Amino acid sequence: MADGDVPGDILIVDDHPANLRLLSQILTDRGYNVRAVRSGAHALAAVQAAPPDLILLDILMPDMDGYEVCRRLKEDERTRDIPVLFISALGEVGDKVRAFTAGGADYVTKPFQAEEVLARVQTHLKLYRLTQQLRNTNAELSRYIEELQERNAELDAFSHTVAHDIKGPLAIIVGYSELLLQDHRSMSEETLVECIEAIRSGANRLCNIVDELLLLASIRKADVVPQPLDMRRIVDAACERLAGVIRQYRAEIILPPQWPVALGHAAWVEEVWANYISNGCKYGGRPPRLELGWDQPEGGGFVRFWVRDNGDGIPPELQERLFVPFTRLDHLHVKGHGLGLSIVRRIVEKLNGQVGVESEGIPGRGSLFYFTLPIAEEDSQKPISGAWLPERLESGHGYPRVALMSTDDNP
Repeated sequence: MADGDVPGDILIVDDHPANLRLLSQILTDRGYNVRAVRSGAHALAAVQAAPPDLILLDILMPDMDGYEVCRRLKEDERTRDIPVLFISALGEVGDKVRAFTAGGADYVTKPFQAEEVLARVQTHLKLYRLTQQLRNTNAELSRYIEELQERNAELDAFSHTVAHDIKGPLAIIVGYSELLLQDHRSMSEETLVECIEAIRSGANRLCNIVDELLLLASIRKADVVPQPLDMRRIVDAACERLAGVIRQYRAEIILPPQWPVALGHAAWVEEVWANYISNGCKYGGRPPRLELGWDQPEGGGFVRFWVRDNGDGIPPELQERLFVPFTRLDHLHVKGHGLGLSIVRRIVEKLNGQVGVESEGIPGRGSLFYFTLPIAEEDSQKPISGAWLPERLESGHGYPRVALMSTDDNP
């Protein structure tokens, strides 16, 4: 509270009922909320139950004197900032020095004048509130500085990653373009097509990098209202996008017969699945075998979705780096840019979920990458069944070696 005229919560501690009544009346008449106790032990209990804005404390009390009460308050991080005003009949300089040494903010000698007590109370309440405001401002400033430092570090990593990832496809485009300019007249049609395909591949990689950068920027700024998700359709769409990759690596995709209904943003969740499935194809076994599934952690409220591969796994010391922005794990020896898992983390945290990986780092046992999302309300909890229909596979429009975990395909 910024104004002394606004009521504050004051605790009065004195073993004499007459003093308690007088001080309570003076302060209550000026609009303060007053509590009164008659011992040091009761004072400490009252402060722990509901910390006041200021304490008026007598010194000479049985069992525990005011000095000890003040020392204990100042030793506790939760109460050390509460101003303590001693009010005592002890008027010697030594008594006042002991009071200030114990942590007192001021000292009023009995018999006191009402106006003096009110003036000192008002002054220390204002100082206390200004101190609290300054502390809150400093805390906000510290959080801002930490966020700024984090973003600066992220920007530095971002610039290195993007520069590295753009340099590769650009070198391909420039190299093949120069080759075409110099030798296109003497090249066979097959070689011309090969050069053009290489240029197109490099351009597509650049487009993918730009798309991911735009998505990364939009996630930071955008606010979405989570909606119930048709996870079957989302996974289907992600695999449609990755059809070429799945065929290239001859990956086997295994799906559950049913999906639960979680809350999220469909386009973003599709991006999460696309990243996990793409990484599973690249880093899984040969050929990759990817099992998609879900479970519900203890405590309820969230669903955990996951992709399990059959690759070499990830050593424990590297797992914590996986979702750090723009980190690439050198031991995987696979070309690609380091934006994917950073995007996954941003998306899932924006949707109030978490990401993670489980892996023993043992070849053949693979890794399990997961993300959690809030579960939908009970009236939306009818499981969504199915995966790609067999006729789609037979017609050539599905994905190679797609299987279901169960033949139970009832909605």
